[in-house]
Amino acid sequence: MAPDPKGPPITVGIWYPTMTPATAPERGMDDLPVASNAPIVGDRLPLVVMSHGNGGWFGGHYDTAIALAKAGFVVAALTHTGDNYQDQSRATDMANRPRQLHVLIDYMLKDWDDHGRLDPDRVGAFGFSSGGFTVLTAAGGELDGTRIQPHCRDYPTHYDCQLMLRVSPPPGGLANWVHDDRIKAVVSAAPALGYAFKAETLKGLRQPIQLWRAEDDEILPDPFHATAVRASLPNADYHVVAKARHFDFLTPCNDYTRKTLAFLCNSDPSFDRAAFHRDFDASVTAFFKANLAAKP
Repeated sequence: MAPDPKGPPITVGIWYPTMTPATAPERGMDDLPVASNAPIVGDRLPLVVMSHGNGGWFGGHYDTAIALAKAGFVVAALTHTGDNYQDQSRATDMANRPRQLHVLIDYMLKDWDDHGRLDPDRVGAFGFSSGGFTVLTAAGGELDGTRIQPHCRDYPTHYDCQLMLRVSPPPGGLANWVHDDRIKAVVSAAPALGYAFKAETLKGLRQPIQLWRAEDDEILPDPFHATAVRASLPNADYHVVAKARHFDFLTPCNDYTRKTLAFLCNSDPSFDRAAFHRDFDASVTAFFKANLAAKP
């Protein structure tokens, strides 16, 4: 748990390199075994923080986290307070998300038991959907809140507009952005609210960016989100995943999720989600290895 000066402690999942053999999977992450509470190996390790999508949790991208840990990264994924599978009370408080990511980076670099093993100059951020928005904002992007109402007037059935009908944004919820200049590289998959980003703030980002779009995204449809972000980031490492739907960026489904969370497992019948994740995890890992390389 990471203490939060403006709310309850933040739940965090942490993956890291170890020499201890993996024995069993963690609860809720039952496809890939881990070595729980094993001693960490390495020094001056790079850190990647992870931000999940609306209604998610810290384990939503555990296969990607494990791939990064095997490549020598420490990965810290938070469960966003007020925007997770148990609590949606602050699901539209978008400014709270990058603030919480900042709190997480503070915790990992200053208070985590093994913080002395981390290199504070090598911090990356990975996010999906609302988390994709979060990492772009934490890196320096900001929204123009005046664009949201016209968008929702024209597209009232879109997921983001329906969410704002269910959970009203708090006063000042689209202002007071918290940025963190310790973030040196960003992976943003299917970022939400792309149409509302200020072009000048995205163009001002100096970090390397890897940007992903699902070709058949039914939750955040094209061209309003990832494509809109790319217009301001023409030099981003940009990937369009053919036949992919929104939730295909989440860890491949197992028997439990197929039974209890079938809507997260609605891949096109011709789309091999497991095969995609092998490529996705390798691409994300290679991107962070290239852009968070140790300095001599």
